[in-house]
Amino acid sequence: MTLEGKIALVTGGARGQGRAHAAALARAGADIVFCDIAAQVDEVDYPLAIPEDLRETAERVESTGRRCIALTADVRELEDLHHVAHAAQEAFGGIDIVIANAGIASSAPIAEMSETRWRTMIDINLTGVFNTFRAVLPQLIERGGGHLVATSSVVAKTGATNSGHYAASKAGVVALVQSLAHEVAEHGIVVNAVLPAGVNTPMIHNPTTYRLIRPDLDHPGRADAEEMFARGRPRPGLLEPEDVADAVLALVTGRVRCQSGESVTLANGLN
Repeated sequence: MTLEGKIALVTGGARGQGRAHAAALARAGADIVFCDIAAQVDEVDYPLAIPEDLRETAERVESTGRRCIALTADVRELEDLHHVAHAAQEAFGGIDIVIANAGIASSAPIAEMSETRWRTMIDINLTGVFNTFRAVLPQLIERGGGHLVATSSVVAKTGATNSGHYAASKAGVVALVQSLAHEVAEHGIVVNAVLPAGVNTPMIHNPTTYRLIRPDLDHPGRADAEEMFARGRPRPGLLEPEDVADAVLALVTGRVRCQSGESVTLANGLN
């Protein structure tokens, strides 16, 4: 199904899953507005996106022949998301599809976790989704419909050792999606979440995450982590960002007619 004439907003679009979403939606015919903080954040132990990543995503979108706006925004700040929503309306006339994708990962046992580390996780992964939805919903309600998709995680259902703040934030996203689906059904707005397992992005491939995956080793590397992924069930290995983007595309095009408020789990070798 085509998205010709549709406008899609993607948060956290500078690289990883966000870049894959932007490119997939553009190939399906949508014009793209995407944003990213494109800067380092305290309490995140791996390098985040940089301005050059913003430009690369924009080039990938534009190579499909679709229009693109790339913006710097911090999803922790509601005013930033209002600015993004306004920019989309000014340039393209409004928003039809929203992918609330921006997120981080970090680790620490609850008994030792700092308040700052907890707050940073919740502010980005959960409040960031709320801020995105809050900023765009007036437009979608006025337009009489639309699709919202939020990125959660399989650990929303299982929890995760040394990542309780991450699991809590992702479980909160699921509850937020379920609740919002009731509120906006009368306006023709569909709200869903995707719950991927490990995805082949810099959020996985960094020394901090390797130590989390392989606590049995003093200095684990990529090969050590991939050894664990290869043992996964029901499928070995990591998901690719494009796997998640395909699931999102299926939701927003109606290729998968999922009930509003539902979560789609994508399994791989981290199960």
